[in-house]
Amino acid sequence: MSVQQTLNEIRDRIIEEVPNGITISNVEFEGPEVVIYTEDPRKFAKDGDIVRELAKKLRKRVTVRPNVKVLSDPEKAEKQIRDIVPDDAGITNIYFDSEFGEATVEAEKPGLVIGKYGSTLREITENIGWTLKVIRKPPIETPIVQSVRQYIRAQSEERKEILKKVGKKIHREPTSEEEWVRTTHLGGSREVGRSSILLSTPESRVLIDCGIKPGSDSNQTPYLHIPEAYPISDIDAVVVTHAHLDHSGLIPLLYKYGYEGPIYCTAPTRDLMALLQLDYIDIAARESERIPYNSKMVREATKHAILLEYGEVTDIAPDIRLTLHNAGHILGSSMAHFHIGEGLYNVTVTGDFNSGKSRLFDSASNDFPRVESLIMESTYGGAQDNQPSRRKGEDKLVDIVNETTRRGGKVLIPAFAVGRSQETMLVIEEHMRNGRMDKVPVYLDGMIWEATAIHTTYPEYLNEKIKNRIFHKEKNPFLSDIFHRVDSNNMRQEVIKGEPCVILSTSGMLNGGPIIQYFKKLAPDPKNNLTFVGYQAEGTLGRRIQKGWDEIPLSGLNERTESVKVRLDVDSIEGFSGHSDRQQLIEFIRSMKSKPEKVLTVHGDEEKCIDLASTLYKKFHMDTLAPQNLETTRYI
Repeated sequence: MSVQQTLNEIRDRIIEEVPNGITISNVEFEGPEVVIYTEDPRKFAKDGDIVRELAKKLRKRVTVRPNVKVLSDPEKAEKQIRDIVPDDAGITNIYFDSEFGEATVEAEKPGLVIGKYGSTLREITENIGWTLKVIRKPPIETPIVQSVRQYIRAQSEERKEILKKVGKKIHREPTSEEEWVRTTHLGGSREVGRSSILLSTPESRVLIDCGIKPGSDSNQTPYLHIPEAYPISDIDAVVVTHAHLDHSGLIPLLYKYGYEGPIYCTAPTRDLMALLQLDYIDIAARESERIPYNSKMVREATKHAILLEYGEVTDIAPDIRLTLHNAGHILGSSMAHFHIGEGLYNVTVTGDFNSGKSRLFDSASNDFPRVESLIMESTYGGAQDNQPSRRKGEDKLVDIVNETTRRGGKVLIPAFAVGRSQETMLVIEEHMRNGRMDKVPVYLDGMIWEATAIHTTYPEYLNEKIKNRIFHKEKNPFLSDIFHRVDSNNMRQEVIKGEPCVILSTSGMLNGGPIIQYFKKLAPDPKNNLTFVGYQAEGTLGRRIQKGWDEIPLSGLNERTESVKVRLDVDSIEGFSGHSDRQQLIEFIRSMKSKPEKVLTVHGDEEKCIDLASTLYKKFHMDTLAPQNLETTRYI
């Protein structure tokens, strides 16, 4: 059966199911959704059960859009929206997109625009006809979110065509009678960095992540040129588990090589990806390194993003359904659950995850309905990788800051812009507020401020405690007066020369970024302190300092190498990690309701992947494997 025949069948079914008096103008596949165009959007809005019942019966995501003929005048519609919505909602902008029949309301308090159980939303749609979409006005101004939203609006016509093409590809008729499932490891196996896995069936190919390898001069990219992945243009879908560059750094490169398909991820991941990718190519240009792609390719990737929420089941290929689950690692991070065929097989890729407690996020989900095979990270999978409690880590940071600043020094904390920075900020804010930590200025450099602003844009992805504080502006911890943004080189020099303070700066492994300027100036002074709060990959400057190097060669002016004496104190605090430690990894498997038959350990140093695989085999008597890069595993 052709795609058009399938669509006609669905259209006939919809016409049969909807109440009399509702006109169906057209039905389209747009991405994974069945989109119903109607001249009666108000009737759909009045009875929300219609769409829910259709979605259940069709087993598809269903969206209703108004026929362009019935759209009310935008000026009149805006007035009606503002008349209905309470002033306390703080509406800042209303955008109208006739291509999708959508009115997007940006408000400080989106909940008041939606109303209890969606009552205000339905009332607005009944009055204006436009489909309403509500987004949060970022509490902290964020140019990247503003740019992404503006770009997506400007590209709505092209996005619609992209979605139609994706929809046809997803809903094509399966052609093969064979049944098999394989994964090929293109990167990130027995190593940390360049994570990339290809999931293949006779019908489909899905790429999960495509990252860079920090600190590596060679082997920086996944093996995208091998027969299993080639040609890239034939890949059905790309799924990004989270925005860290070792998982997303080379996504734009795919569009350079001919990929034209969708990227499935959460909304925060899309925005954070764009931020980190643009920063990555900017730093590469400034440091005269090879730039793998340009900003146009970043925009291309952004344009192709299809956003999913946790728990939302989505068709991404003729025989594959995807569900994202909270990974507890960074904002918007996901575990990807793939349901293959009609109950044939289930594979879950954890990406990076944290099943322990954190100040920012709920612990990782492991409530999957069925999992035959699990591909799981092993960053801290080694025999000695049991991290101290978070409380001990916080106590250690309090002591370091107090001791260093009281002797007139500065505490330099290399931190990933996304995740560790915000976690560290919350710890410092609380302990300075309650008086345990001396109140000194805390300077934020690199992409940290912008990444923090994105966190406040998506509070629904944070845990309940921090979410409630962000909702109350006067209690928002990220707006504390202890935090100061460093936004120029002049200010950076003032901080270096200034009074005792704490400096959080990117990059987290000291492989570029403003942290290098601080390190060069502060390292020779024994009054200062360098504290690591995140993982340091082999080959990075951070790992070398952790190993005790007392002299570090760094590029200076005119590309001359200068030697920097390391006389400052060096500490590592492991309790701040966004990864599960060894015990948590084991407990994650133990507590799964649906125990996997097979576990593959990836994303860790070689000995850690092998050791964790061996331990899981002995404890749970399950098939385990620590695959190597380029290795293919067949499941059925």
